[in-house]
Amino acid sequence: MLGGYRIEGRRAAEIAASVERAVGSGELEPGQPLPPMRELAVELGVNPNTVAAAYRILRERGVIETAGRRGSRVRSKPATTGREYARMDVPEGVRDVASGNPDPALLPPLAKAFAAAAEQGDRDPVLYGDALIEPELARIARARLDADGVPDGPPAVASGSLDAIERVLAAHLKPGDTVAVEDPGWGSLLDLIPALGLRTAPVGVDDEGPRAEDVRRALEAGARALVVTDRAQNPTGAAVTAARARALRAVLREHPETLLIEDDHGHGIVDLPLHPLAGVTQHWALVRSVAKAYGPDLRLAVLTGDPVTVDRVTGRHRLGPGWVSRIVQRAVVHLWTDDALDPSAVAAAYRERRDLLIDALAERGVAAHGRSGMNVWIPVPDETGAVARLLHAGWAVSPGARFRMSAPPGIRITVSTLTPEETPLLADAVARALGPAPTRTYV
Repeated sequence: MLGGYRIEGRRAAEIAASVERAVGSGELEPGQPLPPMRELAVELGVNPNTVAAAYRILRERGVIETAGRRGSRVRSKPATTGREYARMDVPEGVRDVASGNPDPALLPPLAKAFAAAAEQGDRDPVLYGDALIEPELARIARARLDADGVPDGPPAVASGSLDAIERVLAAHLKPGDTVAVEDPGWGSLLDLIPALGLRTAPVGVDDEGPRAEDVRRALEAGARALVVTDRAQNPTGAAVTAARARALRAVLREHPETLLIEDDHGHGIVDLPLHPLAGVTQHWALVRSVAKAYGPDLRLAVLTGDPVTVDRVTGRHRLGPGWVSRIVQRAVVHLWTDDALDPSAVAAAYRERRDLLIDALAERGVAAHGRSGMNVWIPVPDETGAVARLLHAGWAVSPGARFRMSAPPGIRITVSTLTPEETPLLADAVARALGPAPTRTYV
C-alpha cells in the first residue's frame, strides 16, 4: 500500500511526524491511501488508539483526509509539515507574485539608521545585565499603542512576530491544548502550533476578520487560546472592523480564561484603524513587527500584554538568547523618528495596487478579497489546476494549500511589486485560468 516507505513510531506524535516527513519528501504521494488504523497498530505494536490519535493530528494538520469506510489517504493538496513544499518554484522568465515580500522600493535605507545606532553603541555599550529593551523604543512603542487604544501593559521585544507568538503560547499552554486559528491563515503559524505539541481549531475568516460564531464554537469546544490578525491578514487581507471587534469581544467575555494573541504585523503598511480586542480576557498579548514596513531582516517585534504574560515571556527569553540586539532596537528607533519616512505613503501604495487588481478581476467576473496589506486572496474551484495554468501563462502565484486547513481552495497573489501596466495582464490570466464560473466566496 505504501510502496517502499515504512511508517515508524511508538507515540502518536512520532507516527504523525513519520507520515508528514514522507509526504513532504514525496515518498507518500497525494491521494495515496494509508493503512487502516488497526492494521498499522498491529504492525507498529501499539494500541489502536495511538494510531487513531496520530491520524487525528494529521487531519488537523491538513496532511490527510478521512472518507468513512474508504479509510484515510494523503490529501490531494496536502499541507505538510514543511509548508515550504507548497511554495511555487519560480522558473526563469516567470513573474513572481507569490513571495509575500514587501516591495524593496518601499523599504527605507538602513545604512544611516544602523550607523547612528552603532555610534550610540560606541558611546554607550550594552553589557550583560543591561535592560532588555531600549528605553526610547519602549517609550515610542507604548505611545503608539496608547494612541490605538491598546490596553496598558509593559512592552517587550522579540525576534519577529512568530517568535513573540511562540513565546506567548509557551508561557501559558501545555502540549495537547488547542489553539483557535484563522482558516485560511498564516502558514508559518499553522506549522508552529503543532510543532509545539498543540492542536489547531480552524476559525473561518471573512473580510471583517474571524467569524464570531466560529470563535464561539472553538472556545466552547475547549480551545484555550485564540490568535487573531488585526489587519493585513495573511492570506486574505482581512481587517477587523469595529463591529466585528465588538462581536469578538462579546464572545471573549464569555470565556475570560482564553489566552488572546493579536498579531498586528500590518502596522505601518495599512491605513485602516486598529480595533483591538485586548482587555476582556485575563491573559493577552498584542504583537507588532517591523518586517513589512522596514525590512524582514530586522527581525524585531514589539509586544505588550498583561503583566503575567509579559513577565513570563521576558523571563524565558532571558534564559535563552538573552535579548534582541540593542543595536537593532536603536536602529528601529532611528527609523521610527525619521521625519523623511512616510508610512502613510507606503500604505497608500499597497492599497492602490490591491484595489487595481481586485477591480480588474471583478470586471472579468472573478471574486477576490483584500481589504488591507499586500496580498489578494482568490477562491478557486481547482487550486492545483489554477496554479499550473497561471504558471504556464507566465505568472507564479502562491497555492492556497500553504494557508488552509479546512477552508475551500484558493490562491494568493502578492501585489507589493505589481505595476499598473501588469495588473490587467494578470487579471486576464487569472480569468482564463479559472474559466467561466459563478461568483465564489470563502469561509
